[in-house]
This record gives sequence, structure tokens and C-alpha cells, in this order.
Amino acid sequence: MLLDIKIKKGDWLMRKVETTKAPQAIGPYSQGIIVNNMFYSSGQIPLTPEGELVKGDIQAQTHQVFQNLKAVLEAAGASLDTVVKTTVFLKNMDDFAAMNEVYSQYFPNHKPARSCVEVARLPKDVLVEIEVVALVP
Repeated sequence: MLLDIKIKKGDWLMRKVETTKAPQAIGPYSQGIIVNNMFYSSGQIPLTPEGELVKGDIQAQTHQVFQNLKAVLEAAGASLDTVVKTTVFLKNMDDFAAMNEVYSQYFPNHKPARSCVEVARLPKDVLVEIEVVALVP
């Protein structure tokens, strides 16, 4: 669902993206924002749409993150095919290869630009968080 915030300045319009098919924000932020034809997601962690933490290894958590990303992208009118940039945050860079195995399943042909960084800690002590930037056709 798009909530028109209608913050209009000059030639741009900002809209808030919200869906019940992904977990609600656990802080003072939105699931995503569209500015003109670009979608910017907040980082998604491995929570179910009901807010339950998906425990398990990096691969199980990465699959849930992608389910959440697909849901917010769909709500924005975008898709994984229109993603231009991802940022992956890992709690442990030793999980890089295992995360990449799952990541490549969601981007089998299309290869968006990407950054991947190791961080000291993530919300709810999860192993992975991913955010995306996508075109909204």
C-alpha cells in the first residue's frame, strides 16, 4: 500500500510504502519510501510478517529477508528485477559464502550493484540485514 505523504518540493514527490506482508518497522521509520520513480527500502531483518524472529543459520535468515524484501518491493510497484543496488550487513563475514548461495537464488540473472559489510551487531542479534534501492516502473 502506498501512503501519499505528498511532501512535494519542486518536481519531486515522496510516498511511504507499507505492507502487512512484511514485518512492521520496529522503530521510528517506514518499510520504504518512493521518491519519484526510485524506491528505497529500510533494512530488512529475518522477522516474519507477524514479527516473529526466524532463528537458524545464515541461509534460513537470508531467505526470510528476501521474502520481506519481495513484499515491500511489490507494495511499491517494483520487484527484484528492478533492484539497482543492495547493501548487505553481516554479523560475521565468515557467513559471506553461505549468504551468497541464497542471494544468488534471488538474483539468478540480474546482478544489481552491491556492498557487503560486517557489523558488530544487528537489531535483535540477527545474522543478516539487507536493504535495496529499486526503480519503480
